[in-house]
Amino acid sequence: MQNINEIEELIKLISKLPGLGPKSAKRIVLKLINNRDELVKPMASTLAQVYKNVTRCNSCGSLKSNLNGCVNCESVKEKYTKICVVEDIADQWSIENSNIFQGYFHILGGTISSIGQRKEDLLINSLVERVNREGIEEVILATSATVEGQTTAYYIQDSLKNTNAKVTKLAQGLPVGGEIENLDDGTLFSAFKNRANLNSNSD
Repeated sequence: MQNINEIEELIKLISKLPGLGPKSAKRIVLKLINNRDELVKPMASTLAQVYKNVTRCNSCGSLKSNLNGCVNCESVKEKYTKICVVEDIADQWSIENSNIFQGYFHILGGTISSIGQRKEDLLINSLVERVNREGIEEVILATSATVEGQTTAYYIQDSLKNTNAKVTKLAQGLPVGGEIENLDDGTLFSAFKNRANLNSNSD
């Protein structure tokens, strides 16, 4: 293999993407080089625009364009009374593609126990603000069935105790250790349909 620094650096960067290793990255780089006018030039321009204009919304956690604002917050045509809380964007996309849920989304940006994540890094305070501001009647916690996901869910439940919203959690159909983005539509449907009420009247 020729020792070209630009190519080696590009291979290293591409191999960091999910599901791609050095071999796959090399094939992608060769494809790009062989189609530089059709792929490299427009891709470089698009990536530059994404880097410049696409950021994370500080309110709901979804991706937004600095040119058009946050569609998740500002462009919802219908008024919903439910909000679904997920860990990341991939979870939101999976649920949206299944057409199971009709309502608002709130993306935390991780879990409390994730490496490098603190409670302060997650958008839990803004979730409470949205629930009060939007008059939300039900908060659906769609965090993963992992220790980190469950810990985060219980913390959110406690944070919402002074609101009027009912707090539910995806239940039956969600396997222990399962991550939302890897679930099929049937499993997601069962999890939403059989979600459990987390509000406690024992206190």
